Amino acid sequence: MSYWDNRKPVQRERAVNVRDIEQRAVALLDERGTRGLTIRAVASSLDVAPASLYSRVSSVDDLFDLALDAALREDQVVQQALEDASLPSLMFALYRHLVAHPWTCQVIATRAPRGPNYLRLSERMCTLLRVAGAQDPLSEAYALSNFVIGSATTASTATSERSAPVDQDIAPLYAALHRDHTPDAEAIFKSGLNALLTTTTAPSAGGTTAQDASAPNASTTGIAHGTRGDVQVPRT
Repeated sequence: MSYWDNRKPVQRERAVNVRDIEQRAVALLDERGTRGLTIRAVASSLDVAPASLYSRVSSVDDLFDLALDAALREDQVVQQALEDASLPSLMFALYRHLVAHPWTCQVIATRAPRGPNYLRLSERMCTLLRVAGAQDPLSEAYALSNFVIGSATTASTATSERSAPVDQDIAPLYAALHRDHTPDAEAIFKSGLNALLTTTTAPSAGGTTAQDASAPNASTTGIAHGTRGDVQVPRT
């Protein structure tokens, strides 16, 4: 059960503000990772007794739920993309958000996001996929989400991948390609997203398909057909 399924009513006039809890939880997760988030740590950062937090949350799982949704709410690039971006641009914004907050991928892997901001994201993805002609928008939204989350999770390993040797006797082609390859996590993400969108979405009414899930200066794609305006690229 998530925080959103069982919110506690405010029973005391001076109960701790949920927004304050969210902000401190996000800050602790950004600084210390998932192991650093505890009821005691948040209470200490708010200068209150741990018991005070239990007037608003039931467990540390509630803190994860609140932090996950708050971090997405405060990401202005994602919020703008939810308003008017194409699906490729929205996925780029989400990818960069997850990379900026590595703990988010770990939390999503254990708890289905059900906060209002993640629900708006899911709704927007399904809407854009349906407009693009997807036969099963929900399944394709899941596939896209899993790809984005996985890509963000492994983004930090790009540099170590280049330095790790490959046995050419076992994998000669891979070794040759690896030797001349310069890893770029975002370029790899772009390539994979482009391939995934091309194969999982049907042609638009004009007969075009997703052509380019690129970052800045991207052109309009078939995925954006029927959405508000051209591709709106996440700004950094």
